[in-house]
Amino acid sequence: MQPEVVFLLRAEDAEAFAAAAAALPDLRVEGRVIHLGPRTVTAIGLAGFAGIGDLCRLEGPRPLLAEVVALEGTRVRLAPHGEPIGFGSGAPVIWRGERGRLRPHRGWLGRVVDPFGRPRDGGPPLTPGPRARDPRAGPPPAHRRRPLGPRLRTGVRVLDLFVPVRRGQRLGIFAGAGVGKSSLLSMIARGCEAEVVVVALVGERGRELGEFVRETLGPEGLARSVVVAATSDEPAPVRARAAHAATAVAETFRDEGRDVLLLFDSVTRFAHAGRELALAAGELPVARGYPPGVFAELPRLLERAGPGEGEGTITAFYTVLVDGGDFDEPVADAVRGILDGHVVLDRRIAERGRYPAVDVLRSLSRTAPGCYAPEERALVAEARRLLARLDEMAELVELGAYRPGSDPELDRALALRPALERLMVQDVGEAPSRVDPFAELARILRDEGGAGA
Repeated sequence: MQPEVVFLLRAEDAEAFAAAAAALPDLRVEGRVIHLGPRTVTAIGLAGFAGIGDLCRLEGPRPLLAEVVALEGTRVRLAPHGEPIGFGSGAPVIWRGERGRLRPHRGWLGRVVDPFGRPRDGGPPLTPGPRARDPRAGPPPAHRRRPLGPRLRTGVRVLDLFVPVRRGQRLGIFAGAGVGKSSLLSMIARGCEAEVVVVALVGERGRELGEFVRETLGPEGLARSVVVAATSDEPAPVRARAAHAATAVAETFRDEGRDVLLLFDSVTRFAHAGRELALAAGELPVARGYPPGVFAELPRLLERAGPGEGEGTITAFYTVLVDGGDFDEPVADAVRGILDGHVVLDRRIAERGRYPAVDVLRSLSRTAPGCYAPEERALVAEARRLLARLDEMAELVELGAYRPGSDPELDRALALRPALERLMVQDVGEAPSRVDPFAELARILRDEGGAGA
């Protein structure tokens, strides 16, 4: 039996030892498997070398990567990037100090890549960039980040009017299944003014990956985009890594001084992957099955978007699948508190046939005051007031209990409703309009006769 070697270091020497060990060019530490489970592998012989997030290689019927998720004394717990079928107790586990760093390059534009920076579109090998990036790097120092930039046109009228976005802002798109989150992302991808688009497809259905690339982005959209994808059938460590890898790609272009649009679908699936990893690491669930590690990981990921220290920005949209239509469920509630605004899609609006099904009254941009010119602010406030009046009195109107003439403001709102609804309707494949949406809103609110037609 291979003897187990244990290194005992003073706390003040541990960091220096780890740095020196990582600097060795051909360092190779071999441990062995002592326990195999359906989701985790436990190994010995790597204590003092392996750290959380490091990648190891299991040697057996086929090489299998595994990520370190927990350290338990002299034992290391790993989450394999695949099914450990055919491996047995005593199988070698190799550690080389790898964290799977990425080298994003502008030549990645137009490509679909996996979370390790390898092509998954059948194309040629990817050009490595000059700088290696840790996918799990932290956000820029808060005191050195630049302020948000000017307003960014998304090309989606209802967002540009009622949920305005500034360059470097982060917003969530909250909705139940099948209400149009991915469709709204596709509209933003085609109509936004950003220089570079990075798309993170985390836990996406396999059949939808090709559809998104071919139909949603199309050749023109793909030419300025990098798609980082991990499908739903891939292991939790790979799905979680896709989120970090896409953010690292976006950070590369931001650090080059570019305005980047990060489209992330979805935070909920990232949280599901994090839940699997946290449970595998031995954490206990505390909120609807989610361990506390999930809620610690969310801000570490989401805070990486936004302005950097230079001229570049990352404007990010994160979709959140609201389980069971409960907008206060733990992941949705946590994400809403981290981001700079939220777009709520309502199933009832979608059932009426108005797409995108944005609930204007429940959606919020925390940067709205800095986005509007004075005259635009007045127009939006007036439109919101009319929409709120319609919402308050909707039940009476639908029941036929309201008598026209009883409330002049409600009468005006009812007259203008058809035109306001038409303004907010936008087909998924519709090209961004060159007409200023604020000018159209002004025409509706001022031209009473034409609006009610």
